Amino acid sequence: MNIIDAVGFLHGKLVFGRRVHTLANAIAPLLPSGRILDVGCGDGALDALIPADRPDVQIEGVDIMVRPNPHISVKEFDGRTLPYADRSFDGVLLVDVLHHIEDCEPLLAECARVGRKVIIKDHIGNSGWQRWLLKLMDWVGNRPYKVVVPYAYLSVQKWDELWRRIGLTTDWRTDRVNLYPFPVSLILRPGLHFIAVLSPKQGRSQR
Repeated sequence: MNIIDAVGFLHGKLVFGRRVHTLANAIAPLLPSGRILDVGCGDGALDALIPADRPDVQIEGVDIMVRPNPHISVKEFDGRTLPYADRSFDGVLLVDVLHHIEDCEPLLAECARVGRKVIIKDHIGNSGWQRWLLKLMDWVGNRPYKVVVPYAYLSVQKWDELWRRIGLTTDWRTDRVNLYPFPVSLILRPGLHFIAVLSPKQGRSQR
């Protein structure tokens, strides 16, 4: 086993399983009832855990590449335009997707167009130290799978500016997202991640 394979193995054992369950528990209560679209859903492992607590939601996904045997129904899309009519979904979910895109504004605007609520989990890079830690975490999590990451981490101020440009208002937000087990949590403390629930302004075109 080479070092890259070893990193991937340790990440999967120590972080990935806990991360999926922690995020599912945190996100499930925030979802509106009804039809939910997970944008950039991967294999849908997180989505598959949510209906146990929220049988009132129906989750489907889109991704730029449909993986073999996903846990939910997944449709391929171009990474920019969502093939759905305005307000087709009660909620749109984005979990660690936007920092993978150099210019995430067009995709986020599409999410605001098709959803009545937008729920985002992503990173916060307020300082050089935070951005360095996030870059290290993303390298560890994505390098074994050859996923390209542009390390596009926004500060809280930049996130707020982005949401205002698109016409999203903040219903709720937290940066207390404890994803990592001890002793990793001693270094990667809460404050590097956020979860937010946003509402598109009614009557405004999001195109």
